[in-house]
Amino acid sequence: MGYSDNEFDVIVVGAGVMGSSTAYQLAKRGQKTLLLEQFDFLHHRGSSHGESRTIRATYPEDYYFGLVDESYRLWEQAQSEIGFKVYFKAQQFDMGPSDAKSLLSVISTCRKNGIPYQVLDHRQVAERFSGRIDIPEDWIGVSCELGGIIKPTKAVSMFQMLAFKNGACLKDNIKVVSINKDGDRGLKVAASNGEIFWGKKCVVTVGGWMRNLVKTVCGIELPIQPLETNVCYWRIKDGHEVEYAIGNDFPTFASYGHPYIYGTPSLEYPGLIKVAVHGGYQCNPDKRPWGPGLVPDSLKQWVEQRFKGKVDSSKPVMTQLCVYSMTPDEDFVIDFLGGEFGNDVVIGGGFSGHGFKMSPAIGRILADLALIGETKGVELKQFRIARFEENPRGNIKEYEDQVELLKSTL
Repeated sequence: MGYSDNEFDVIVVGAGVMGSSTAYQLAKRGQKTLLLEQFDFLHHRGSSHGESRTIRATYPEDYYFGLVDESYRLWEQAQSEIGFKVYFKAQQFDMGPSDAKSLLSVISTCRKNGIPYQVLDHRQVAERFSGRIDIPEDWIGVSCELGGIIKPTKAVSMFQMLAFKNGACLKDNIKVVSINKDGDRGLKVAASNGEIFWGKKCVVTVGGWMRNLVKTVCGIELPIQPLETNVCYWRIKDGHEVEYAIGNDFPTFASYGHPYIYGTPSLEYPGLIKVAVHGGYQCNPDKRPWGPGLVPDSLKQWVEQRFKGKVDSSKPVMTQLCVYSMTPDEDFVIDFLGGEFGNDVVIGGGFSGHGFKMSPAIGRILADLALIGETKGVELKQFRIARFEENPRGNIKEYEDQVELLKSTL
């Protein structure tokens, strides 16, 4: 069929990493694709900007491994198509009290999926990392080769460039206000500036704005709550900078327990190491507090103790803000919108502060769902919208939440 300038096979709403990855997948398959973004491309108001994200295969839940495993391959493939790197290899090191259920679940996930790992005690950790990491005597460490860092803003830019190269149309500063069925013309997508686009299918990946937009479109209230989170960079003390730098056998890391803490080797800012609490404060994405992003004492103590005083723990030298889109069970929402839209509108959201690493595979899945109504190789039942009707808390877990919902009293 012939197309006019505003008719497309698929319209992707939201050009963060998930939407951009999806647009790349669709365009590569020869679909006439439109990628819309409400702000500027590569803006800093959502969840896809910044200088580093970890990629790791070690999850307490065993249903993430397939997505991570595929994404490692797809990150390499996209890099080779564009000619620059967004994925930097490192090992992953998880640590925590030896009875922490979530950490023990990580070990069983490794076993179940054949991920090579080593469990280390206090002494072995000191030996393995040449005294750079120190854990208490009643903790264990889990060392795994499958870690790494992704450069987020650069990765989003890569997917957008590849989508464009494959023929996608990219438009920013277009805020979608409605999606409606429009007879033979498929879906009518209207923007706040009066522009209208038509698509046979639509994929919605609007991060922290998901609950608002979905409610407007079809009245369903998804339990996706935006949090503002604070990413901290700490100064490595003189003479120790090289020890904590990427490429020097220092891992991406996570520390289980309260609070759950994660970090990356020194990469984007020489002499600084990223260590942060996996959590944040509830926020309205259109009326953000923009800080001040409190730094709990528990995080300062962790930096002091785990790095044996080699990192200045008095205060972070720099902080950056980011948004998480939290679901009650911290699992994703990848599904058809259903109702009058049937399988014509696909949604990908609720990535809960841990989805970025899997964006290449999720883009492939969202493209599959839009084009053929199903996807291969991944079980999506954990990610259905209907799970919240069955249980408002979503998927049942055997262990504690990972993300801290911080209260202002820290």
